[in-house]
Amino acid sequence: MAELLSFGQNGRWRRFLVSRVPRDASLVLDVATGTAGVAIELARRTRASVVGLDPSEPMLRGGRERVRHEGVADRVSLVLGQAERLPFPDGSFDAVTFTYLLRYVDDPGATLAELARVLGPGGVLANLEFHVPVHPLWRAAWWLYTRAALPAAGALASRAWYRTGRFLGPSISDFYRRYAVAEQGRMWRSAGLADVRFRAMSLGGGIVIWGTKPA
Repeated sequence: MAELLSFGQNGRWRRFLVSRVPRDASLVLDVATGTAGVAIELARRTRASVVGLDPSEPMLRGGRERVRHEGVADRVSLVLGQAERLPFPDGSFDAVTFTYLLRYVDDPGATLAELARVLGPGGVLANLEFHVPVHPLWRAAWWLYTRAALPAAGALASRAWYRTGRFLGPSISDFYRRYAVAEQGRMWRSAGLADVRFRAMSLGGGIVIWGTKPA
């Protein structure tokens, strides 16, 4: 669904997210790893060992199959857990990535603080999320696509994908009504991150935000 909603751009967004992680990182945590797409990309593009964490056992089963298929099982391990309560000591990782996460937690600010907790000094925190385009023309096209075309495409697959298609657009819009990018930047800084930056991708349909934990 991420590929469908992004017009096939999700892979490019994911590669840019991973490019924010230093290549010499030794240990990286990927939160909301799902079927391990970002974790596998991290293993390909850095020297790090990667821990992928997700609350869904079925997603992790799919992830383990992908990890074996891609030949990176010696560097990627997948564990069950929640972003709000990470089962790791303070400062455990050189970098932490997370994807399509904050829309699904009750308290995004507290979750950011928990992600920053396990990040070591000088480490990078980086996030990929859908975005609502700023330009009025692209925003109107995005609204039409998410409210009409996406549910229709989902309906061709199954009733469950139809419900997912109906859910995603309003979910994204509601998140940015409550947490505009400027407000998210404030939350990142409150969580202890510095030099917080962002880049909108693909006419504003996606966004990558990243920052560094002061040494």
